[in-house]
Amino acid sequence: MLSIDLARRLRRSGLRWRPRPGDRFVIDGDAFGDEVFILSDMTIEAHEHPTGTVLGFNGTTEWALDSVAADDSLWLPREDQLRDLLGRAFRSLSRVPALGEGLDGETVAYDVRTRRPGAENDESHLSGDPEDAYALSLLSFIDASLTPDD
Repeated sequence: MLSIDLARRLRRSGLRWRPRPGDRFVIDGDAFGDEVFILSDMTIEAHEHPTGTVLGFNGTTEWALDSVAADDSLWLPREDQLRDLLGRAFRSLSRVPALGEGLDGETVAYDVRTRRPGAENDESHLSGDPEDAYALSLLSFIDASLTPDD
């Protein structure tokens, strides 16, 4: 799952969330720690209001929480959502040898390769988690799009 630190960096970079069923999020702050919630038509629904989107918690008395503004929540995009955001720049995801220990004693990392329009070479971003590798690629793409050409 995408790290909260990278999710915060994506939000600060300008990535906007339009809540949809199946989206994962945390309530940004210390009250709920790192508890991950998932939007669902049955338990947590996004309600659009003129003042903004509110995430309504249905029947969750154990959390003593009726609703929270989407702006007070932090979206944790899934791998497929991050890949979609990269669009045509996405080239590949591969599992590669890396330092450290992975599953079953294997040493692995995930390499997301992208290519910016007009570039001759792919750019590579490595992480121990595929969603983090996608997020690093997306952050690089966003940063490059905001930097004027020399």
